[in-house]
Amino acid sequence: MVRFGVIGTNWITESFIQAARLVDSFQLTAVYSRTEERGAEFAARHGADHVFTDLETMAASDLLDAVYIASPNCYHAQQAIILLRHGKHVLCEKPIASNEREVQAMIDAAAESGAVLMEAMKSTLLPNFKAIQDNLHKIGPIRRYTASYCQYSSRYDAYKNGTVLNAFNPVYSNGSMMDLGIYCLYPMIVLFGEPQSVQASAYMLESGVDGEGSVIATYPNMQAVIMHSKISASSLPSEIQGELGSIVLDKISELGNVEIQYRDGTVENLSVPQQEQAMMYEVQEFIGLVENGEKQSPNNSHRNSLLTIKWIDEIRRQIGLIYPADAR
Repeated sequence: MVRFGVIGTNWITESFIQAARLVDSFQLTAVYSRTEERGAEFAARHGADHVFTDLETMAASDLLDAVYIASPNCYHAQQAIILLRHGKHVLCEKPIASNEREVQAMIDAAAESGAVLMEAMKSTLLPNFKAIQDNLHKIGPIRRYTASYCQYSSRYDAYKNGTVLNAFNPVYSNGSMMDLGIYCLYPMIVLFGEPQSVQASAYMLESGVDGEGSVIATYPNMQAVIMHSKISASSLPSEIQGELGSIVLDKISELGNVEIQYRDGTVENLSVPQQEQAMMYEVQEFIGLVENGEKQSPNNSHRNSLLTIKWIDEIRRQIGLIYPADAR
């Protein structure tokens, strides 16, 4: 069994625990919370035996092997580095950190300790993403990648009424690109590598974060177009266009249905059965690395996480989005 602690007592952590319990070697052991009361309540509800309110104490404990971090983005690097330096394996919710400098520091800490560090980007570990990778050659030379993730935030109404919650607060390294656009950018990096350049634009909210935006990424023989928004919604699919046809993805973050639409009008469905609780696959991948003594996932590798945040930094530079974390 791999004994897990969790940081974060929110809905995403609850979803993680539900999905992780589908993996036989997962065991929830500990919960970290800033308050004993909140931590104890969450631990009791999910069957964890231990509660920590001090991160150094948790990191030094022999009661756990690994930690899933789902705190606000601005805390990821600091928390992960403390854990990694104590030899704890870290599965860190996306985006893995606020900027490239922080991600590099996390990678360095993992290398020094020998612990596993992986970004919890679920979509690139789904069976249907592997189906895309395995069948990409069928559509010929790739000419365009178009990815869209526009989802009206449940916290936007509060924002419009004058309450700035974490999702729209730059203090927490948030915004549309970090929260949703990364679901479009990360698979692009995994599939096609590093672009030559990007052009970015965005609608900036008065709070200081991007409400929505667009990115054009240029490769030697293709272009990629990314659209993201937390202040509007879209049901448009995403697609990879080749000279022989296009791979159409119903939803870039879930990949429930994937098919090739060939130029001659024929359609080939590439979809394979997937667990409804999609986070199971990232847990499975992470635990496999720990059990097999491997340090990195092929898809969710340190290099792919580093390249993704590098280009998010450039996108933020172009749209004028600065985080307090950038000055640390």
